Amino acid sequence: MPAWQTISLWMDQLDEPLSPRAALHEDLDVDVAIIGAGYTGLWTAYYLKRHAPDLNIVIIEGQTAGFGASGRNGGWVMGNLLGEDRMLAGLSAEDRRASYHLLFGIPDEVKTVIDREGIDCDYRKGGALYCAARYPEQERTLREYLAKLHQQGLTEDDYRWLSPDQLAGQLRIARPYGAIHYAHLATVQPAKLVRGLARAVEHLGVRIYENTPAIDWRSGQVSTAHAQVRSRWVVPAVEGYAAKLPPLDRYQLPVQSLLVATEPLPASVWEELGLSQGQAFGESSRQVTYGQRSMDDRLVFGARGGYQFGGRLRENFDLTDSEVALRRYLFSELFPQLKNTRITHSWGGNLGMSRRFHPHMLCDHGNGIALSGGYGGEGVGASNLGGRTLADLILGRDTPLVSQPWVIREGGLNRLKGWEPEPFRWLGYNAIIRSFVHEDQTLADPSTPVWRRKIASGVADLMEGFMK
Repeated sequence: MPAWQTISLWMDQLDEPLSPRAALHEDLDVDVAIIGAGYTGLWTAYYLKRHAPDLNIVIIEGQTAGFGASGRNGGWVMGNLLGEDRMLAGLSAEDRRASYHLLFGIPDEVKTVIDREGIDCDYRKGGALYCAARYPEQERTLREYLAKLHQQGLTEDDYRWLSPDQLAGQLRIARPYGAIHYAHLATVQPAKLVRGLARAVEHLGVRIYENTPAIDWRSGQVSTAHAQVRSRWVVPAVEGYAAKLPPLDRYQLPVQSLLVATEPLPASVWEELGLSQGQAFGESSRQVTYGQRSMDDRLVFGARGGYQFGGRLRENFDLTDSEVALRRYLFSELFPQLKNTRITHSWGGNLGMSRRFHPHMLCDHGNGIALSGGYGGEGVGASNLGGRTLADLILGRDTPLVSQPWVIREGGLNRLKGWEPEPFRWLGYNAIIRSFVHEDQTLADPSTPVWRRKIASGVADLMEGFMK
């Protein structure tokens, strides 16, 4: 059996044996074949079975439920989608507010399911704190973002500004300039959630086959090493692992995010730091940092990882000394008292990035293909929305879910925007990331002259624009 328990803190914390379910060794004829026992595949199966209990559904999984991003992420159940503001900008004020209301409801919908199914996954809805924490330009950026959100009709019940003193009531960092508090976000222990969902769908009658990688897929059929699955519907729910299943690799590019976790910290330290209500936090830079306080009182902290030439998956997530050191540096900037705290776990995962940062939920009725992905690191919550949406699309249910701007109701994969061929995306990605690192290093140095600070941010703005 692979060392699945070692792939993340979350999998290591499970108190269940990670014995694999049976592999698939015989041909099947089913209604729906789902590739991948991660969040998207499991949520899709769950809602399909809730609405249509007689459906014959199977899930094939190359490793085990939780092996991919679903067992490795930062544990944020976000009530939003990556790039939602751009996707909703063309709607009327009434329709835009309705769409935001749909997104904001994601954490509560997850809570409804985990209560119904008895899934203990350390759910806490404390919102998120997006902090201006390391240099003054972050405050300006956050205030501009908040003003834009309020212009779109959102209110302080959704996003509100916290002064440094108000922030200190929830989180105490070294150099606070202020923060945005976002209300519609919960934290979870992600491996407990994905493993609990797997048990829930099995209870509903879905069959899950593990250690069964898909080696090919097409309309009406999924092929494995030892069997063929013929199906009316095929749902490739693979997110970052699209690299292994062409032609999905043109539309969902695998990038990596990397995390560390400290040893459990004593109550006296948490009294200094805060985060007593399950809040998530991040500091507002293009390093994309994110963190939470785990139920066993660890600091769990992550930041943007990398991209491998040709869109290859990263298989080895034994983080290098420099990868761990960068994350230690970033959280120590916020919490200097943790600079020498022991790090007990380090890990990472592959996630799917769509072109222009637009997640997609697609249904091709003619070919019987439905997929949801390109979440860009926000998939814990977005996958729940994706699963609900795919279920409604497959079943032909006319609900608000299927009429959103991120939903493609007609046509096939060619409706998606593809990534540029190599070496252009490799060169582009590295140029963009280097501009982000240069900006962060420039702005974090208080002695940097104003003109250099403006140039660094201007270049980073320009490079970020190329990604959209």
